[in-house]
Amino acid sequence: MTRFRPLGLVAAAVLTVATLATGCSGPTAEPDPTALPGPARSNAQPSVSPGTPSPSGTPSGPGEPSPGTPTAGASPSPRTPGPTPVPTAGEPDLSLVDGWTLEEKVGQIVMVGLPVAGPFQPTFDMLRDQKIGGVFLHGRTTAGRQPVKNLVDAAVGAAAQEREPLFVATDQEGGAVQVLRGRGFSDIPSALDQAELTAPDLRERSRTWGAELAAAGVNLNLAPVLDLVPQAGASSNAPVGVFGRNYGYTAESVITHGNAFAAGQHDAGVQTSIKHFPGLGRVTGNTDDAAGVTDTVTGPDDPSVDVFDAGIEEGSGLVMMSSAIYTRIDPDSPAVFSPAVVGLVRELGFDGAIISDDLSAAVQVQSVPAGTRAVRAVDAGVDIVLASARPSVAPAMVDALVRTARDDPDFAAKVDAAAARVVAAKADL
Repeated sequence: MTRFRPLGLVAAAVLTVATLATGCSGPTAEPDPTALPGPARSNAQPSVSPGTPSPSGTPSGPGEPSPGTPTAGASPSPRTPGPTPVPTAGEPDLSLVDGWTLEEKVGQIVMVGLPVAGPFQPTFDMLRDQKIGGVFLHGRTTAGRQPVKNLVDAAVGAAAQEREPLFVATDQEGGAVQVLRGRGFSDIPSALDQAELTAPDLRERSRTWGAELAAAGVNLNLAPVLDLVPQAGASSNAPVGVFGRNYGYTAESVITHGNAFAAGQHDAGVQTSIKHFPGLGRVTGNTDDAAGVTDTVTGPDDPSVDVFDAGIEEGSGLVMMSSAIYTRIDPDSPAVFSPAVVGLVRELGFDGAIISDDLSAAVQVQSVPAGTRAVRAVDAGVDIVLASARPSVAPAMVDALVRTARDDPDFAAKVDAAAARVVAAKADL
């Protein structure tokens, strides 16, 4: 990883979770998957237990296709022949996506929710029709490892294609935020409790927890949380402190224990994403269920950012962006839509994939049409758009990304770079 840090600049990453239905799932319990899907077919109905909720039907905004509508019609973009220049240090290797169609590249940069309690088929259809490159196991289940593995295998089958393996992600932090439970999955303590362990002990335990994920087919854990929460304000910090998702209250504790957790996951072959850059430790509202969530304290050289710097230095696979507003960095846009805040991640020397927090259902971004959310995130420098809590909006996001890239060569170049970073992140899967 190339590391460089011009004076006064730093980086960003996020993802919110708590009692809400977002990308980083919250503590609210959901029914278990008691029936698993068969092979995905375009006209097949999802195999789910009675009473399983249907996908949300929230509109995606004026001028955009309704959720569930396949990407609009024009014929696939032609493959681009010819050699690609060798990348310079810190730049994505565009040769990784040389010859890919635009649709294939856009598919790689979208991650769609797969509800562990169903319905499953809508997501399977998107994996096939939109060439989606990643799923997020969303919700809560206590069904245990084998039903989850069956679900993952069905998703992989639905997405079967020549290109790249499927990112299969979830939130397995511990405590209130643990999507997968039951036989084959340990009950993981909260990050606050994990911080009571020595770093070697935590790494060893995390290796076990990671091996459980790997055995179920999960290859990406959207953890650990590296948000620095002041102890005095923890009880009013809705997204993190209230649930003990923080690894203690000092930068040293967060860095030591967060990195130990990540190292254990990596030892087990599971990729990780540190979150939520540049930190959700000082806000009171949760971006999943509140609008206007703003941090007026955190700046580019803040200790909160230094914690993420240490996680990047340790070799984090991905970085997740927050969707809060940081007035001392960019007062006009949520971090996930801000080139200034996303750019800080690159200034810290991170050249891997940057992922958004959930952009499908988070109240913080609901005033922006779904397709526009995806375009604004990628335009700001985000590589993976997460549509986890309300996957039905993902086709509108894909359509908007394809349409914008066709019309704007500069945006198309950003799609190319994002897809190349995602493919590079999958190299060891």
